[in-house]
Amino acid sequence: MKRICVFCGSNAGARSEYAEAARALATVLAERKLGIVYGGGNVGLMGVLADAALARGGEVIGVIPQKLVDKEVAHRGVTELRIVETMHERKALMNDLSDAFLALPGGFGTLDEFFEVLTWSQLGFHGKPCALLNVAGYYDGMLAMLDHAVTERFLRPAHRELIIADTEPLRLLQRLSAFVPAPKGKWSNAKGNFL
Repeated sequence: MKRICVFCGSNAGARSEYAEAARALATVLAERKLGIVYGGGNVGLMGVLADAALARGGEVIGVIPQKLVDKEVAHRGVTELRIVETMHERKALMNDLSDAFLALPGGFGTLDEFFEVLTWSQLGFHGKPCALLNVAGYYDGMLAMLDHAVTERFLRPAHRELIIADTEPLRLLQRLSAFVPAPKGKWSNAKGNFL
């Protein structure tokens, strides 16, 4: 792995642990010479993550739509700022630049970006690992919902295992490095073999 895409909130959230986790993750990535690809913002957890990585000499590539640049939320101090027109272009470029995906706490945008790359993995469009840094139990409810989806047979156990979740940045990175993609294909035939 050379670069990890980090999805995270444009707000700092209600708990100080969220910003602390963003700083800790940035430190671990910079120390291991792993670049960060992220949403390009200078606000919320995005700004905390970028500033912490840059302070430690890390590579930080921001990818941001022009409309958000116009709202003055672009981080002008990153290693490289890529400005795109649409959110679709943003997500495609972030995918192209990254070897793995990791989500810190965040809202709709973070969840949208994470679930899109997770779906691409499920469908076999890429074989890159997808992870959640589960800070202060932030993702506990979502992980329980996904377990429920497995029970109700809307999600295969092999695809549920595509999500690597941990509470510690270093341990999470080690698990990302050991990741093995799930069998390709979302559907199976009558014998249960993936198509």
